[in-house]
Amino acid sequence: MSASAAKATETRTILPPIPAKRYFTIGEVSELCGVKPHVLRYWEQEFTQLRPMKRRGNRRYYQHHEVLLIRRIRELLYEHGFTISGARNRLAETAQPGRKKEAELTQPVDITLSLRQSDVEAIRQDLMVALDLLRDAPT
Repeated sequence: MSASAAKATETRTILPPIPAKRYFTIGEVSELCGVKPHVLRYWEQEFTQLRPMKRRGNRRYYQHHEVLLIRRIRELLYEHGFTISGARNRLAETAQPGRKKEAELTQPVDITLSLRQSDVEAIRQDLMVALDLLRDAPT
């Protein structure tokens, strides 16, 4: 085992499982992620992807995907030694392939949809011609 792998294994903290809840308070997220609340508030300023819902009294409520994101940020910063800027860049890199893949997947749908729209337009034109013929037909 390399020295860096051994260090990563030593510093890796086992975090508790995330309960099946819809929303988590900042205190709950702090415990689930092993990060103090003031650090979470700071990360909200540094990572634009992290936007908890705020309710009465400006209380923060985090959703499951945000808890996972916080754990990922924690891993990058504390276990892999990234800087805030480096972690921000890494998160942006991992988000990009998904967007590209999504664009590739929707392209065939757009083409199919435009073909169907042209089919609908052709049928509409045929119906208009038939309607005109019926109107002009002697009774």
